[in-house]
Amino acid sequence: MIGAGQLARMTHQAAIALGQSLRVLAAAPADPAALVCADVHLGTDLPAMRAFSRGCSAVTFDHEGVPQEHLRALVADGVPVHPGPEALLHAQDKLVMRRRLVELGVAVPQFAPVREPADVERFVADHGPAVLKAVRGGYDGRGVWMQPSSVAELLASGTPLMVEQLVPLRRELTALVARSPFGQAAAWPVVETVQADGQCVQVLAPAPGLDDEVAAGAQHLALRIAVELGVTGLLAVELFERPDGRLVVNELAMRPHNSGHWTIEGSRTSQFEQHLRAVLDYPLGATTPTAPAVVMANVLGAAAPPDMELDERVHHLFARFPDVRVHLYGKVERPARKVGHVTVLGADMATVRERAVLAAEWLSTAVWSDGWSVHAPRGAGADAGAREVARA
Repeated sequence: MIGAGQLARMTHQAAIALGQSLRVLAAAPADPAALVCADVHLGTDLPAMRAFSRGCSAVTFDHEGVPQEHLRALVADGVPVHPGPEALLHAQDKLVMRRRLVELGVAVPQFAPVREPADVERFVADHGPAVLKAVRGGYDGRGVWMQPSSVAELLASGTPLMVEQLVPLRRELTALVARSPFGQAAAWPVVETVQADGQCVQVLAPAPGLDDEVAAGAQHLALRIAVELGVTGLLAVELFERPDGRLVVNELAMRPHNSGHWTIEGSRTSQFEQHLRAVLDYPLGATTPTAPAVVMANVLGAAAPPDMELDERVHHLFARFPDVRVHLYGKVERPARKVGHVTVLGADMATVRERAVLAAEWLSTAVWSDGWSVHAPRGAGADAGAREVARA
């Protein structure tokens, strides 16, 4: 796996159960996967990639930031790369992706390339409120400008830009699918992703209140895109649900995805195992959920680092919610940085979501937002805590 972030770290965990050894190409020894994998190569240039890929059954990615010329050189060397560079380009370049989806008749926001500030002015005059986006490299709210006022400055910095219509939306959804080189495909239930400051903070699986026909349509759309673009491995299709119920494609990702972390405990086959099965051309696993409601909440670095160490926060979390599943990535805590996630399963989405949010907030800040305390006097917080554990 090229890249050694948390996605590679969790893929490594899935590889162990399959009897596979995951080799990672890390940018630094302290990358999350490099801390736990036995087979670590360092580097980001083509010679490093060539040395890393020797002897690999398949090469895949935990991010899309690999230069096309490097990928094509590996393919020319006979390395099995999944997904291939022709497919991955659509997750690397938003203009390429938008144009190809339009050719396929897929609904996307109105868009246009930006070569000068006047392009944005003309677009807004024709289409109304707009969003400015970096054509390459944006994620978690980075590379997106809701008030496109610094166009000239960004163009002068060399950032390739596009402008896109601001879509009125009810919520954001993701359809996650997998496809093998043999052509077998599988889809998980469509999920709702909850955003804050341009970053995913929660995933609700399945998406509450989503019409069955709409959900099936989103799955079929994602599977069709995977086939048309020649994707092998995972494909996450991020969608806007408009107030009228229509779906519009926002982004594509061709790797394990934050919206699929819930599948580790919440699905018969996790996205990480499925990605390995797909790129190794194994038969794909069942995607049936393991509970009626599953919520994943990201643990984000707090604005100010808590005095309490993270290990102690985990201790207190388990004392209150012993059924919450915790995944920590081995990252240094910084404001708004994804340092882990929690997953909660249950029968009622509202209850499950409340517990997940409380757990993630506690791990981030060392503060129970509902005022709970294990040290509260008997009859107050302590009894409340005991009731929570009993219910769990």
